[in-house]
Amino acid sequence: MGGVILFLGFRIVVEPVNKRAIAFFDGQNLFNSAKRAFGSNYPDYDPVALAKCVCQAQEWQLQQVRFYTGIPDAGRDLGRHTFWANKLAAIGRQGGYTFSRKLRYVSQTVKLADGTEQTAEVAQEKGIDVRLALDVVTLAIDEAYDVALLFTQDQDLSEVVDEIKRLARKQSRWIRLACAYPSGGRNSPRGVNGTDWIKIDEPTYQSCIDPNYYR
Repeated sequence: MGGVILFLGFRIVVEPVNKRAIAFFDGQNLFNSAKRAFGSNYPDYDPVALAKCVCQAQEWQLQQVRFYTGIPDAGRDLGRHTFWANKLAAIGRQGGYTFSRKLRYVSQTVKLADGTEQTAEVAQEKGIDVRLALDVVTLAIDEAYDVALLFTQDQDLSEVVDEIKRLARKQSRWIRLACAYPSGGRNSPRGVNGTDWIKIDEPTYQSCIDPNYYR
């Protein structure tokens, strides 16, 4: 057990022996990382299995898996919409929490090599990273975890990391922030700034492949 020891008026925060962890997944960010690292051509990972694998290796007690992603509109991309709807339902059946929003489509014009321009609609996520960040902070305030395990390399979350560290000092509580990500290929070797980086090698990733075909 952890706690706070008062010694000559100073607070000494004790590291807990049994560390409770909550895993936070940015679904699209993790897929892009796995694509660069291992050549994955679709989100073939099992988030619950990945979270359990990392926590077991670190000797953390996994409390919850929380998964966040944007989903294409069924009218625009029925195949991907069906895939994500079914995958999220499967995560929920395993006890995970899921949060999703429809992708937004914006027109973008790009200049081609021959000097001509081409306009196409591009899908963008809106609000996913914000919701994930808010939940990391809210659950820290509620003292729901000792370890926030982030499955994303989004550097925007570095501001959340700073906030959690300030909160830990205010609560006089031990909190660790870790970032787990696929390591290899063309993927960036950096995790989120201010976190402990946990590199997922290809054998570990392959052991956590989701065998289900959700289309």
